[in-house]
Amino acid sequence: MAHKILIVDDAAFMRMMIKDILSKNGFEIVGEAADGAQAVEKYRELQPDLVTMDITMPEMDGITALKEIKSINPAAKVIMCSAMGQQAMVIDAIQAGARDFIVKPFQADRVLEAINKTLS
Repeated sequence: MAHKILIVDDAAFMRMMIKDILSKNGFEIVGEAADGAQAVEKYRELQPDLVTMDITMPEMDGITALKEIKSINPAAKVIMCSAMGQQAMVIDAIQAGARDFIVKPFQADRVLEAINKTLS
């Protein structure tokens, strides 16, 4: 059975890139969200196996959304996506329970490595 993934990024282009990499590699994209508040709502509704979460977004940022998702399900698997130079935020995210992080621009092999490692 394909693993269910929720993709969260305020940039539709970034969501499309991740979706493309994952669907070509046998993952099922069950939902997308454009901000942290939507991410928490969709997480509750869809209960995905894994979430890819952008850090910097309007409404609610990725770290706040990560904390909310972890309060819903402490075992939630979330991988953060960040631009270069966001080290401090990445550290905050890992401390808040993120399993891994991927740096933009995405490289397909790194995305798949992070996701496969987190799901295994």
